[in-house]
Amino acid sequence: MSGLGLRNLSIWGGAMQVEPTIHSFSLWHHFAHKPGFDCVAYADLAASLGFRGISLSLNNPDYRHLGGRETWRMDRLRGHLTGLGFSLEVDTSGTDPAHMAERLRVAARMGATSLRTYTRHGGTVAEMMAATTRDLTEVMALAADLGVVVVLENHEDFTGPELARIVQAVDHPALKILYDYGNSQMVLEDPEAALEAVLPHVHSVHFKDHVMVRPEHAGRLTVAGVPVGEGFLPLDRITRRLLDQGLRRFTFENVWAYSAGIRDGREPQPGVVLGEGSFRYLEPPFDEGRIVLDQSKLSPERLVDLEHQALLRGVKAFRAVLERQGCELL
Repeated sequence: MSGLGLRNLSIWGGAMQVEPTIHSFSLWHHFAHKPGFDCVAYADLAASLGFRGISLSLNNPDYRHLGGRETWRMDRLRGHLTGLGFSLEVDTSGTDPAHMAERLRVAARMGATSLRTYTRHGGTVAEMMAATTRDLTEVMALAADLGVVVVLENHEDFTGPELARIVQAVDHPALKILYDYGNSQMVLEDPEAALEAVLPHVHSVHFKDHVMVRPEHAGRLTVAGVPVGEGFLPLDRITRRLLDQGLRRFTFENVWAYSAGIRDGREPQPGVVLGEGSFRYLEPPFDEGRIVLDQSKLSPERLVDLEHQALLRGVKAFRAVLERQGCELL
């Protein structure tokens, strides 16, 4: 079970206790369009839905969902989360050592247990892997000193084996993997195969759901987010495998209205058949409550409303998956 987020391994009433947390991307349209919706309102909404912690995106120069770079914002949210009894994980992207050092210090100030990132290097896969490995090697001592785990996500760029090789090459206990339930599809890799490759290194997860959309309907072969429980990912099997390995913190991510094309140059990995299994196509007509490929066609108010509906349906499905696996949500 080494490498996993094992905060809560106790058994209560015969059920595994699991800590449910939520990612701020679940409410990205609320942050963008709903007046007064900020990181504190997000934390309060998470608490009202039964979550016990949050992941917060700091993934742009202005620290995205924190609302700004000022230290008072960091301290205000940390105090609020302490009052709620919430855990915190934070996100960035890119592995440049100077950038990572800055975000690691922010994570430590905010009381975050981990900092998620993914590569932004270009070139061949081998070149991307080498550059990412060099960068992360340089910042591991700082991460360890600050008590923050760096989690490298399978974020539409590397296959599971490629990601595992980076972590093995860095070879530091402060570097782990964030396994995303669906992102391996962007490199045409089966999600369960990706999980098996990274499982010994998994520290955290993004629990989400996807469908595939044909090129003639989306302009190119596309992976599209849908409310949890309304897609084609094998949520129960993936969750069971993670639980058996020892994971006890599951981060829910509502990815309704998100979509991404397949990475250029990627061919289907062994066992992947387009149109089958996790790669089944969603056929039109498309219900905007389930899938949106062009957000510009919806008003900001409509985006917020549909996102909220997708959130509520997805949370219900998320809880049902965990409960079917014998979990008791803390």
